Amino acid sequence: MQNARNLLQKYYGYADFRPGQAEIIASLINGTDTLAVMPTGAGKSLCYQLPALLLPGTAIVISPLISLMKDQLDALSGAGIPAAYINSSLTGAAVNERLYNTRAGRYKLLYVAPERLESAYFREAIQTVAISLLAVDEAHCISQWGHDFRPSYRAVGPFIDSLAARPVIGAFTATATAHVKQDIIDLLGLKKPATYYTGVDRANLSFAVSRGENKKDFVLKYVAANKDKAGIIYAATRKEVDNLYAVLRKTGQPVGKYHAGLGDDERRQSQEAFIRDDINIMIATNAFGMGIDKPDVRYVIHYNMPKNMESYYQEAGRAGRDGDPGECILLFGAQDIQLQKFLIDQSVLDSERKAGEFAKLKAMVDYCHTPACLRRYILDYFGEQAAAGECGNCGNCNDGNDLADITAEAQKVLSCTVRLKERYGINLIADVLKGARNKKVLQLGADRLPVYGLLQEYGLQDLKDLINRLIATGYLGLTDSEYPVVKLTALGAAVLKNEAKVWQKTPKRPQPAAQDDALFQQLRALRKSIADSLGVPPYVIFADTTLKEMCAYRPTDRQALRSIKGVGESKLARYGDDFLHIIRQYCSEHNPPPRPAPPAPATSDAAGDDTPSHVATLRLYQAGHPLAAIAARRSLTLLTVQDHLMRCSREGHEIDWSALIPARYEALILAKIDELGASRLKPLKDALPDAVDYAAIKATICKHRKNLLRPGGQ
Repeated sequence: MQNARNLLQKYYGYADFRPGQAEIIASLINGTDTLAVMPTGAGKSLCYQLPALLLPGTAIVISPLISLMKDQLDALSGAGIPAAYINSSLTGAAVNERLYNTRAGRYKLLYVAPERLESAYFREAIQTVAISLLAVDEAHCISQWGHDFRPSYRAVGPFIDSLAARPVIGAFTATATAHVKQDIIDLLGLKKPATYYTGVDRANLSFAVSRGENKKDFVLKYVAANKDKAGIIYAATRKEVDNLYAVLRKTGQPVGKYHAGLGDDERRQSQEAFIRDDINIMIATNAFGMGIDKPDVRYVIHYNMPKNMESYYQEAGRAGRDGDPGECILLFGAQDIQLQKFLIDQSVLDSERKAGEFAKLKAMVDYCHTPACLRRYILDYFGEQAAAGECGNCGNCNDGNDLADITAEAQKVLSCTVRLKERYGINLIADVLKGARNKKVLQLGADRLPVYGLLQEYGLQDLKDLINRLIATGYLGLTDSEYPVVKLTALGAAVLKNEAKVWQKTPKRPQPAAQDDALFQQLRALRKSIADSLGVPPYVIFADTTLKEMCAYRPTDRQALRSIKGVGESKLARYGDDFLHIIRQYCSEHNPPPRPAPPAPATSDAAGDDTPSHVATLRLYQAGHPLAAIAARRSLTLLTVQDHLMRCSREGHEIDWSALIPARYEALILAKIDELGASRLKPLKDALPDAVDYAAIKATICKHRKNLLRPGGQ
């Protein structure tokens, strides 16, 4: 694997592999058919690109979308790796030229769509090519039980069988159930495959479900508070996308839209504007996103509930691909269930498959309702064992909201439902409680009901939100009909009889985002300028994580810049002087405090192959590197770096706790631990100032664990 590490440093500018990459690459290099299930952002593409560089011949990569091929080709070209694609965007002459170059051995990778494999002309032309590896990206598309089944993928197996010399096969996907994994193995004809599962957990992503919100108001406030961040907002229908796009356009937000009802050129222009940072916000249906390799998406909002957990996790996983924090918010409304049932009915004809889709929908609805840890729910769904306790990074574990007793208000809503004989929808119930005098209320004589106007102090939309929350939490139900009717549930009846109370959290409102560092903004502006001049997305020049490491270490010469993660030889030669100029100028004007020296470039793990990962983190920390820089350097999340240091402490290593525990709060944290105990983190977090995060609490417990291990303590 030493050669692989050398090429990783040379072409990609990284010293270390991400978890699971080295094993998958070694498997393919050794000629073993391989199935790899890796979460979005885990670095799947590197797992077939590096073997392509190491093996003699050309690797064929099966890729589902033109946009995905183009993104990968831009990145490979920027790294100095010879590659090409063949798809329907090319003329016949261009296809012939690329096939000629492929046969001449001028490419290490050739990307093709699965439909291309059905062409007799292509199959004949490729017979004389020395194919080193056949990589199938988004391999779940081959299974009808996958969440994005594509019949064209069924051509891959016969294509493999038609080759004169069978290459090693690599299949890659982000999510796959046991049934889908077996389908991939069977339909591709994998021979005694090695199967790698690197886990689906994305510790850098926070998950939240907001039930019963005024969705439009929430989105407007959220994007205003995060105006400088890139985000995707998914909606279930084209009409919803168009409406939300129009609303945000009126506010002056840099927004684009994407759905299957738009023309090819309009979709392409909108997508390119997003990946090139010309717009920050993309509003889209699920037609957008597969293969979008934009690493700096900071949030994904689902305006409607998706039809299954596989789709949700893949779409939400487009946030934070660079390893930095990402926020994933699902805005749940009771109508979402009816909409998804309708879409399943319209799109799925086979009765067995339809039953499976409805079962998946039920699991998605349960996710929206669960009061337990959302991360644990996701991991359990995909068959991965979660750590016990709270994750401290999801809406249910860490919402910071206070519970309020709203039993009296809920009883008025429930009583109104009964008084209307459970025959009407949300709007009429809200109108009656508000005391509206519209035509329908008066025609029904609802103005004479004892519940009329009982909540007139509420805004009409606030009343609808309240009713939606009561539906989402099971006190009311909705019928499965074109015009859903509100019904009282057994739980709601118990509330009416004063046998149960209703507690509800105050909705969380987005806070203005902190401004980015001035140097980071200057480096982003330079990156954007270079990218525009070359006609490529900014992240092809450098990822945000690379720019942040430049800010952390502020290199002022080529040798120091070369040691920054993500700066390979080709990029150093092309762009290095421009970025060094900005950094030198910034240092001259601002005279920042002394910076730590960046780690020297390495062709192997700087800590040694046998050094445990958490100890490697400790060594960088002891050398004076900031936690954020260590995370960027090692392709870890900040949470993982913090956990590494606490693990080292438990194993007896000396730790400087100053970067984890705010000195001014340590005594207060200890006092609250003494008062509340250390077995559960959330009560401690709720009792402490906002400036004290979960990491500080865990670090304090770790630092003082010997004193806490006594009766009444941990």
